[in-house]
Amino acid sequence: MNIKSAAAMQAYGRAMAQQKQQREMTSKVNENLKKPEQPRTPFGDTVENSLKRVNELQGEKKKMIEEFASGKNQNVHELMIHMQKAGLAMSMTTAVRNKVMTAYQKVMQMPL
Repeated sequence: MNIKSAAAMQAYGRAMAQQKQQREMTSKVNENLKKPEQPRTPFGDTVENSLKRVNELQGEKKKMIEEFASGKNQNVHELMIHMQKAGLAMSMTTAVRNKVMTAYQKVMQMPL
């Protein structure tokens, strides 16, 4: 009877040691995991700043067209670059808006 209980105690001791070792490893892993950083700027501010920049590009484009038409600026290459930048910014803004609207519509169609 002593032999069985001694073997059982050894098996129990090994199981407890393994469990302790696993807990220590888990705590080390948890310590190494970093908490996610908070966003540096809120999402609303990012969207607002992006829209302001698109508006600025549109204003620059309009100004460059007016200067070219009045003869103040004869640099066609600069004009075309500004027009492309403004057009691309507007296209990207429209694409983002469309994706947001599609996502909103899908959320609204979800059952409660």
